Amino acid sequence: MSSNLFSLTDRKALVTGGGRGLGRALAVGLAEFGADVAITSRTVSELEETAAAVRATGRECFVIPGDASSKADIDRVVHATAEHFGRIDILVNNAGVDSPQPALEFTEAAYDFVLDVNLKGYFFFAQAVANVMIAHGGGSIVSNSSICGEVAVKNIAAYNISKGGVNMMTRSLALEWAVHGIRVNAFSPAYMDVFMAGDANDHGEAAEQAILDHTPLGRRGRADELVGPVVFLASDAASYVTGEVLMVDGGWTIH
Repeated sequence: MSSNLFSLTDRKALVTGGGRGLGRALAVGLAEFGADVAITSRTVSELEETAAAVRATGRECFVIPGDASSKADIDRVVHATAEHFGRIDILVNNAGVDSPQPALEFTEAAYDFVLDVNLKGYFFFAQAVANVMIAHGGGSIVSNSSICGEVAVKNIAAYNISKGGVNMMTRSLALEWAVHGIRVNAFSPAYMDVFMAGDANDHGEAAEQAILDHTPLGRRGRADELVGPVVFLASDAASYVTGEVLMVDGGWTIH
């Protein structure tokens, strides 16, 4: 068996939501395992900070701003990335937002905000990248889901719905695209030490303690602890893995 199963040397990756938080950690992590990385999000200054960290590993970083809720922007980002690198071997669907509020109070605008980024955006990024991958013999698509795709959390109904959709999208695309040599998987974090747009950062001391008490490992996850699972799913180490949702949750969902 090859000792380079986890190597991503010279592979070309696209990370959405790559400007900060989990996306930055994943972009840098992919580069540390040998990939050249394209990153996209709406905030150019954050993208440039991530790009500097990627380049510090010795790998190339292509910065292409875009809105993950807009299909026109998605198509533009994917086309530009494929033109720049010549191909796309890995897509990490990571851009995510939330809008915490009781389900009875959700407005159409708030619901659309969450679903457009977290689910529609993931689907159309996957579709656009898959068309590039097919022309080059396949690739790996890895999506950031959540424990909320498996268990419901109060007052974030739209987020729960979006992540449940990501899990079924993963299985559906894996089923259809295996024939093209495209593997499609997801990873599901629990509560992490960084936050996404719209997240309610301050849960209060009692709520935070409840989170820690429910987590068998007794703490929030670190952003860098997602790098190994994503590299695994993106690499040849997972060459016979597709349609799976890998829990990276400190044991949250084993209760």
